[in-house]
Amino acid sequence: MGQDLTVTGVRLTPILVADPPLLNTQGVHQPYTPRLIVEVVTADGVTGVGETYGDTKYLDLARPLADALRGRSVTAVGGLQELAARVCGDVPSATGADAVDAGGLRGVQTADKLRLSVVSAFEVACLDALGKAVGLPVHALLGGKVRDSVDYSAYLFYRWAGHPGGAGEADDWGAALDPAGIVAQARRFVRDHGFTSFKLKGGVFPPAEEIAAVRALAEAFPGRPLRLDPNGAWSVETALHVARELGDVLEYLEDPTSTTARMAEVAAGTDIPLATNMCVTTFAEIPEAFARGAVQVVLSDHHYWGGLLATRDLAALCRTFGVALSMHSNTHLGISLAAMTHVAAVVPQLDHACDSHYPWQTEDVITERLVFEDGRLAVGDRPGLGVELDRERLDRLHRRWLDDDGTFRDRDDAAAMRVADPRWRTPSVPRW
Repeated sequence: MGQDLTVTGVRLTPILVADPPLLNTQGVHQPYTPRLIVEVVTADGVTGVGETYGDTKYLDLARPLADALRGRSVTAVGGLQELAARVCGDVPSATGADAVDAGGLRGVQTADKLRLSVVSAFEVACLDALGKAVGLPVHALLGGKVRDSVDYSAYLFYRWAGHPGGAGEADDWGAALDPAGIVAQARRFVRDHGFTSFKLKGGVFPPAEEIAAVRALAEAFPGRPLRLDPNGAWSVETALHVARELGDVLEYLEDPTSTTARMAEVAAGTDIPLATNMCVTTFAEIPEAFARGAVQVVLSDHHYWGGLLATRDLAALCRTFGVALSMHSNTHLGISLAAMTHVAAVVPQLDHACDSHYPWQTEDVITERLVFEDGRLAVGDRPGLGVELDRERLDRLHRRWLDDDGTFRDRDDAAAMRVADPRWRTPSVPRW
């Protein structure tokens, strides 16, 4: 008799995870960041897990979707986006041509994009459950892996030594506020994880200072791929200036300006490929960007695009139009990194090492942390995602969320910066 793959239960567990004081153009990471863990339970008792953003606006969408999922099969992942659009309703979103989500720095925020981020966790949980039920890894359910390991890049940040007032969890990284600090940080990433490419989160200091940091990296790691990402903080003129200054060392320049129109202007004036996870994060944004030549590298993110199947579809479109592909990261735990690795394993065209915040995260909800070797993650063949939820760790991080007075339940990098500088306001773009 066949297995019963009907969903009989869905558990939503919002958590707060320690986050270091990493700087970006919006401000600084808060001491704790919200994530949502989704568990889907089948009639036969198989549990699948997924992960996504945990801010209140995502929770508000996840709850009705959890109710609607009960009674459906975990195989029915193709209908999740339609189901979410029907049952979740809308939530307030940013508006205006230059609207930026300070939490994800993902460009203009809409209700549709929020729903897709919620759907992604449910889809991953269903695929994890299905894989466990039938004894197959998720990458096999997606068509089969074409690589045995996935290359990741060191994600470098300007950062403080600690959060203001000693808030949050201490670490031993120290401050990185100049080129020497960034190079020292990169050397530790190489020592601990073996990364061979480097991405610097920019948009923090005036462009001349960030140019100097990239130059210092190029000198310390000659010939290694380097990237710079100011999250749309620059004008077209500034972006072109940076491109001229760093044209001989950059692998690509990520979101130097905001909006597709500005990216197209920059692209027309430089030979450096432009990458994005801000102006192209949905299928509806692809035609204009590709037609105008605004983007040469799409940084996919299964949270943004609505799951692993959509990411696979995106890869096919990029391949069709000759646009390169890599993967974006936000503050994530092992569940999301495992999902990211499974879909990266099945994409024939993966042109650049993927981003990952994971080395910055000291807390997790899985029993065994994923380990980078020579800057790569092995693609496992265990059923499902190949990770196991650690109930004790999950409960501890959920208790932190329950005990929070609301300060950290919605990520706000500008609010975190105001703790150190009460005069700080979210900068308008272009900032330089």
